[in-house]
Amino acid sequence: MTPKLRALLGAVLLVVPLDQASKLWVVSHVHYADRIPLVDGLLFLTHVRNPGAAFGVLAGAQPGARAAFFVGIALVAIVVILSFFRRLAPGDRLSALALGLVLGGATGNLLDRVLRGEVVDFLHVRLWGGRAWPDFNLADASIVVGVGLLVLELVASEGETRAQGSAAAGGAASPSGTPTSVRGPTDGGDSPSGERG
Repeated sequence: MTPKLRALLGAVLLVVPLDQASKLWVVSHVHYADRIPLVDGLLFLTHVRNPGAAFGVLAGAQPGARAAFFVGIALVAIVVILSFFRRLAPGDRLSALALGLVLGGATGNLLDRVLRGEVVDFLHVRLWGGRAWPDFNLADASIVVGVGLLVLELVASEGETRAQGSAAAGGAASPSGTPTSVRGPTDGGDSPSGERG
């Protein structure tokens, strides 16, 4: 098993069970729409259902069409993730880990849609001025972290590429900035064959 495959599977096998177990616990122990403070004034445990996408997109659509749409989108996303994974170098563990987090989150929410017809959200964050971040779950958080890692790695690799390009361009010139001359065999004196002109 390659290092990248271990990283991908490790992330998926961590995220999906934790996500599903946390949702099962919330459904069993927290009444719908309850809000329990975890960090006073900032983070709350809640129990809400999201039949739509992130931030409630398409929540009002017909249930059958909505379910088919989101299951199709999730399956396409999984295929795209696996396609990117196949292109990674065998030792690229960081990118594989990031893709595994995204894949695990997508799979966790896909299971919700297949089993419940909607996604269970249970984390509520309050922002400044009475505003609140849309409720989310561990699968959502995993997707965000995975995408964040991919963006950071992309930025870092671009910076490294630019630095290497600058170093290569600088090394091509001589320290004085002027090209050096090489004396040829005819720069005065005898020719290589010993014949005089």
